[in-house]
Amino acid sequence: MGRFLFRLPDIGEGVAEAEIVARAVKIGDHVKEDQPLLDVMTDKATVEMTSPVHGIVVALHGEIGAMMPVGGVLVEFEVEGAGNAGEMPTAVAEPVAQVQPAPKPEPEVVKPAATSPASAPLASPFTRHRAYELGIDLSHVQGSGPAGRIVPADLEAYVQRQNAPAVSGLSRNTAVHDTRIVGLRRKIAEKMQEAKRRIPHFSYIEECDVTELEALRQDVNQNLHAHQPKLTLLPFFMRALVKVLPEFPNINARYEDEDGVLHSFGGVHIGIATQTANGLIVPVVRHAEALNIWDCARELTRVTSAARNGTATRDELSGSTITLSSLGALGGVAATPVINHPEVAIIGPNKIIERPVVHNGQITIRKMMNISSSFDHRIVDGHDAARFIQQLKRLIEHPAIIFMD
Repeated sequence: MGRFLFRLPDIGEGVAEAEIVARAVKIGDHVKEDQPLLDVMTDKATVEMTSPVHGIVVALHGEIGAMMPVGGVLVEFEVEGAGNAGEMPTAVAEPVAQVQPAPKPEPEVVKPAATSPASAPLASPFTRHRAYELGIDLSHVQGSGPAGRIVPADLEAYVQRQNAPAVSGLSRNTAVHDTRIVGLRRKIAEKMQEAKRRIPHFSYIEECDVTELEALRQDVNQNLHAHQPKLTLLPFFMRALVKVLPEFPNINARYEDEDGVLHSFGGVHIGIATQTANGLIVPVVRHAEALNIWDCARELTRVTSAARNGTATRDELSGSTITLSSLGALGGVAATPVINHPEVAIIGPNKIIERPVVHNGQITIRKMMNISSSFDHRIVDGHDAARFIQQLKRLIEHPAIIFMD
């Protein structure tokens, strides 16, 4: 029998490390070749690692949430033959402590805070031990004995006061649940933090009358052919962006601030902020300029479905040049969306609200919606952002223009 060390392989695209986000085996399992072992997450995607050998799992390395370098040992097997334990890894990694199943933790007891002898509360050793068992800091207890000495009865009274219901009859909930942020949620947190740290955001919100657009959309959806997908608002926004962005090339762009280079794109690659069970993911509809309204709707459904069911590829999750972020019916009145770094702009349609407005000199009920947007102020001046949104508003309020060459 020999020892086989399964190391994190070179995943490509310059990836130097990956985060362990899930395990499929435990110590003692008999594993077959190609059987799933664990999932790791890089900056690009989650990758399933499968076993290259038959064997018995004898050691696991790295906890869930740990970052492992390429070449780092992930799983050790006992295998038939010599194994590979004596081979040098292609990438030298820092040694990682072997992880064994942890025993079930005992209930935690909060020790009293240490105090100096001069300020320590007066109490007998028995009372101190009892306070330790109850998790009570004696400095919070009022003593009733001689010279303020704390006696056991004082401890019991303290416990009763802490647990007593309020006058309303409602009791306090003092539970605290700790959740370690790992995997996709940690990637989202890191990306949001990086975007806010690096990009000086400024937001611009404009009101739009979408009565005509909604009438058109509802009429089209009621008269669909079998091969035509149902239209939401977003395909109209996608086509409107395609019409407006050529006049604003610095907005359809990615700013690599470390190199000081702004990449302005001819093609319009629209990121679609998508809520999934694991968090916010931004799949990409590529070359929207080459798609008609129906193609936009189909591709929108395809990439967002892939993001939600976890089948989106790396290419489908990268390369956007501008992002649309919509919460639909939950869109609220306005928002200040966070830019999808290294892009320079993000557009967020909000909720449609029917309300009275002045239209053609008369007070009437119209369908109104705000467009919330954020821009990278290093690249986009306020005047240009306002002109861009006003142009977009014109197309949204008069949707026939979207389809005019």
